[in-house]
Amino acid sequence: MSKFATAKLAQGAMKCKFFAHFVACRALFSSNMQLNLPPYPLRTRRKSDGSTMVFDRLRKRFVALTPEELVRQHFVEFLIHDKQYPVALMGNEISLTQNGIKRRCDTVVADPHGRPLVIVEYKAPSVAITQRTFDQIVRYNMVLHASYLMVSNGLKHYCCHIDYATGTYAFLSEIPPYPSLTKE
Repeated sequence: MSKFATAKLAQGAMKCKFFAHFVACRALFSSNMQLNLPPYPLRTRRKSDGSTMVFDRLRKRFVALTPEELVRQHFVEFLIHDKQYPVALMGNEISLTQNGIKRRCDTVVADPHGRPLVIVEYKAPSVAITQRTFDQIVRYNMVLHASYLMVSNGLKHYCCHIDYATGTYAFLSEIPPYPSLTKE
């Protein structure tokens, strides 16, 4: 097979993957709604009952494709591809116990020593980010003591840096790249 034919075949496969992702996600959103994140091709498949599953690269398995899950998958890809977050230091649906109650963080990113560095909380695009959302992630952080808290509904993204030495916090204007988080 010529290089040209191989390139065309690869290009066609990529279009097919993108189309499958588009079809799977179209039912979740109106045609004019787009996430405020770069588009990434996601692996999806349809179950026999008609529901759509998406491959979660961090959990290494297919999970139900919900609006919140779509945000999670695109935000994780954004962190990995655009912000250089290492896949090996990231986890989705991380369990923790607070005051005897089991909870799950949407995404946790560790520092190079394996300590929690970032907690990310996701909401569906139709869900407004409110004080209640921030209260939720702060409760998780009472256990994990991460230095960065991020919240996203796919349309709006917030990042807060907590300085434990001074007892202060500050909202950042953008999501920082991973290398800048570990320079401290």
